[in-house]
Amino acid sequence: MLKPQQHPDIAAPQVGVLLINLGTPEAPTVPAVRRYLAEFLSDRRVVEIPPIAWQPILRGIILNTRPAKSAHAYGLVWTEHGSPLARYTRAKAEKLAGAFGADVIVEWAMRYGQPSIGGRLNALKAAGCERILLAPMYPQYCAATTATANDKAFELLAAMRWQPAIRTLPPYHDDPAYIDALKRSIERQLAALPFEPQLILASFHGMPQRTLELGDPYHCHCRKTARLLQEALGRPIEVSFQSRFGRAKWLEPATDAVLEELPRRGVERVAVVAPGFSVDCLETLEELAIRGRESFLGAGGKDFAYLECLNDSEEGMAMLRALLARELAGWVAPS
Repeated sequence: MLKPQQHPDIAAPQVGVLLINLGTPEAPTVPAVRRYLAEFLSDRRVVEIPPIAWQPILRGIILNTRPAKSAHAYGLVWTEHGSPLARYTRAKAEKLAGAFGADVIVEWAMRYGQPSIGGRLNALKAAGCERILLAPMYPQYCAATTATANDKAFELLAAMRWQPAIRTLPPYHDDPAYIDALKRSIERQLAALPFEPQLILASFHGMPQRTLELGDPYHCHCRKTARLLQEALGRPIEVSFQSRFGRAKWLEPATDAVLEELPRRGVERVAVVAPGFSVDCLETLEELAIRGRESFLGAGGKDFAYLECLNDSEEGMAMLRALLARELAGWVAPS
């Protein structure tokens, strides 16, 4: 059937996959970090304090003091390709190009900063994507990560007259493919160390204790990941939580406190992993690999190793292809 002469062009039907990560400033500078933190810390999913009480604190104190410290930290881990988080998230999307067939477009976006979720969704829609899989890159579900990424996408969809069909990637904290990828990645990196760790410390990003009390499953997901990983590796793993912020009580034990305590317990050789992060970022490369090392060695430890995240490694990409293929079933023919 021929379309009318003045009918607008319609792109051939496509399927889109949007990898979503947390976000990053555009540069390791105070102004760029201030813009990023202003967006990040204004998210009601991240800071669950009424804006009338929180915004004066954010604008009056935090955004005038924290950006300089954070910009210095970013400068320590910044690469020629930008922030590590952006570099590895981009690499994942690029390596997935063509993985699910010629009619599947894989893109990436940041919840805070650029490229934005809205910009990428509009681009996928313009390219003819009538079905889009949103894939927040968080193994463990948390309202402050997974939910806010989906929120932002749904906010854009609410303004669309012709919406694409949407699926979202579920948390995969206990998925056998994820646990196996972690196991193989950790074993590969342990084999390359010049020492044998007495303990593996699994450090997850912290959250306020009240989020657990309000019913967020994040703490339970982290604990289950660590338990399954311990069983897979056949060696002991301890769990800790990093990146505390503010005066509220946070999930415990705190990573910095554990690293300072371990030498007093006779643990002089440790390897630290960050299973809750899909790619390396400021919190892993500066907070763990640099400051964590300093804390452990300063407390009397002898050997410290930070083991990198899955990133765009062979293990990580094989896992991601399997997870996405499962969620695309029915939209995309099996390859």
